[in-house]
Formats: sequence, structure tokens, C-alpha cells
Amino acid sequence: MPRSVWLLIMGMLVNTVGNAFLWPLNTIYMHDHLGQSLSVAGLVLMGNAAAGVVGNLIGGYVFDKFGGFKSIMLGTIITIIGLICLVIWHGWPHYVWFLTLIGFSGGIVFPSMFAMVGTAWPEGGRKGFNAIYLSQNLGVAIGPALAGVVANKSFDYLFVANLIMYILFFFIALSYKGISTESVMPPSSVISESAKIKDRSSLYALMILGIGYLLSWMVYTQWTTTISSYTQFLGISLNQYSLLWTTNGLLIVLGQPLIHPIIKRIGEYYKGQIFIGVAIFIVSFFVVSFAHTFKMFLIAIIILTFGEMFVFPIVPTIASKLAPKGRDGFYQGLINSFSATGKMIGPFLGGVLADQYGMKITFYVLIAILVVALIPYTMYDRPMKQKNV
Repeated sequence: MPRSVWLLIMGMLVNTVGNAFLWPLNTIYMHDHLGQSLSVAGLVLMGNAAAGVVGNLIGGYVFDKFGGFKSIMLGTIITIIGLICLVIWHGWPHYVWFLTLIGFSGGIVFPSMFAMVGTAWPEGGRKGFNAIYLSQNLGVAIGPALAGVVANKSFDYLFVANLIMYILFFFIALSYKGISTESVMPPSSVISESAKIKDRSSLYALMILGIGYLLSWMVYTQWTTTISSYTQFLGISLNQYSLLWTTNGLLIVLGQPLIHPIIKRIGEYYKGQIFIGVAIFIVSFFVVSFAHTFKMFLIAIIILTFGEMFVFPIVPTIASKLAPKGRDGFYQGLINSFSATGKMIGPFLGGVLADQYGMKITFYVLIAILVVALIPYTMYDRPMKQKNV
């Protein structure tokens, strides 16, 4: 891998470790420490994710117009400002304001990171995106493990730890100035080209793919919202809940040799990989619907982890392949906005279902949503086939 990709991997790792101090415990903090219901907590996380949708689209635009370095620095500086405020004010309703701001700025950074790895190492194909995905999940393994220990001492320290990690990421991101993004067109060319484009089949394909991605994230995000609170209700400790995410992150990194033969056999039949992943998701939520002990939740998240290894790295890879020259940032921003929308709807929907109907019904609804997600995943390339005909 090129040195530039290693720098992006290092930055994503530090970024994710910092974020992982906060996101797995958001619902627990609002529900148990700020006294809010699951529905209200879900609504707050909806606002956070909605800001992320806007941030994704702006981040993609800034990437295409000004390059990856400027878009990443813009998002990072805004995040640091938001985290400084969160360290000082993290009561109610200040928590809502600054969490929303951080959602917006984080939305700028993430599509830029994915777009940059695609333009800096285009010949890498799936390998570059998978490397970024692995670094994310190594951060997921490290962050929650530390967060559980820190939260048992004081939730206040979580905000400080997140700020420190983002400051470290800022200094790593300074090295991105030298990373070439040669596929990025001059601003005037992007605007003029987009005005002339008549063939929008790749964009339509991306939109259909995005619907499946949205539904997948809408279900997946329950693990950090309704399920996290449910584990507390069952008497599972914060340390044990954090250990679930440590297991998730480590397994994604260490489990690559286990899934590699399957991926190699499937090759570039991306729909096959996605179908396998979603089917494993369904099995995971079926298991968790019967879980009442830490051991059962651990089994469920291990199954879930194998599912996401098939689905989540492949979607930005498809987006990169669909993107016309000079539109990498826009396409990555758009597909990330679908995931952010799923993260926006999921917590609120899960919170309402859990409050009104209980967790059992909630799990059945989530399984039904995953079944529906298979439809757009299966049909996303239809616009391309129609164009060829």
C-alpha cells in the first residue's frame, strides 16, 4: 500500500478511537444520567445523524471543489470546537446542541477519508476501502474497552478523552496536504460537466444502493441505542457492554482470513457478498431477540460482526466504481448520507418501538426491515443494465 494510504489508515484509527469513547454510551448517558426516555434519546441521536447527512453532502462537495485536505481540516476544526464546548457543558439541553454540531462536522470528515483513499490508490480497488474499514474497527475494538473503564470512574472524562484523540487526529491530518487527489477536477470543470451529464444511470444506481444501505444502518444502529439500554435493564455492566464492541472490532481485524476465501471465490459479484452479509445480520437479530445474558449478547454480536464484514466495506467500493471522474467526493458523500439517514431514523424508531411495544416486537420489526433491504441491494444495478440495453 502507498504511504498516503497508511497515513489515512492511521488517521481513521485515531479518529474512531476518539469517537468510540462517546457513541456506544450516548443512549446510556442520556437515559441513566440525564433522565431522558429512550424515545427522547432516540430523537437526539436523530438530530445528530441529520446533521451528519448535511455534513456528508457538504464534505463531498468541498472534496470535489477544494480537495480532501481542506475538507478534512474543516470538519476536524469544527469537531474540536464542539468537543471543547462539550467538555465544559454536557448537561441538558447543552448536550443536544454540541452532539448535533459534532454530528455535522464528523459528516464532513468521513466521506472525505473514503474519497481520498479511492483517489490516492485507485488501483487498490476494494483493498483500500477494506483497509480503512479495518482501521475503523480496530478503533472500535480499542475505544469502547477504554470507554467502559473511564465511564465507571466518571462520564466527564469521556468527553476529555474524545477531545484529546481529535487533537491528535488534527496533527495527523496535517500530513494529508501532500496526498494527491488527481481524479478531482478543477471546480469549473465539475460544474460544467455536471450541467452536461445526461446519463444519470450510475447516480440512480447509487440511490437504489443507498436505500439498502440506509435500511441496514437503521437496524445496525440499534446496538448502540435501544440494545445498549436494554443490556443495562438486564443487569449487564458497562464494562461488559463495552467488551461487546471490543469483541466486534477485534473480530473484524482478526477474522479477515476466515472470510477471505469466500470473498475471493465470489470475486467482484458484489451483490452476492451483500446478500450473505444481510442474511447473517438477520440471524444475529434472531439470536439477540432471545438474549438475556451477557453470553448470548456476545454470541449475537459475533454473528453480527461477520455480517458487517461482508456488507459495510463493499458499499463504498461500489460507490467508488460508480463515480464518474471528478465526482468521487460527491458519490462518497451521498452514500454516506444514506448511512447517516439510517443512523438518524434508527434510534428514534427503535426507541418508540421499545417504549410502546417492548423489545421482543422491536426485534421482529428489525428483522423484517433487513428482509426488505435485500430488495434494493438486489436491484441497484438495474439502471446500468437498462443503459447498456
